[in-house]
Amino acid sequence: MTDIARGAFEVKLTPQPSDRQPEDPALGRMWLDKQFHGDLEATSRGQMLTAMTDVKGSAGYVAIERVSGTLRGRAGSFVLQHTGTMTRGTPSLTITVVADSGTGELTGLSGGMTIIITDGKHSYELEYAVGTT
Repeated sequence: MTDIARGAFEVKLTPQPSDRQPEDPALGRMWLDKQFHGDLEATSRGQMLTAMTDVKGSAGYVAIERVSGTLRGRAGSFVLQHTGTMTRGTPSLTITVVADSGTGELTGLSGGMTIIITDGKHSYELEYAVGTT
């Protein structure tokens, strides 16, 4: 049985230096720090890799972040995997809970997250199930 957790979050992206020489301006790497509120009271830390193209509005990114806190009162952590593309301004984003990444009371967590951005404010919907392994 799945449930949906909802709330707001803040995100801070910190650019990291490229490990390629010379640096390729089309490729980027960033630290990802988030603070979740609502049904998910948690913080996360992760890394994001980005790629820009010569076509305006087309780009891609992948990211991994570990989320630690409580999900509707259940304490633990889990990992989210992001895969995002922008095709001439049309976004596509999939965020999935990595299988078997749940710890503590979140052991067995599965599901996916949707990010909503309205008027510059970020919110989330996490469709999830918590089972035993």
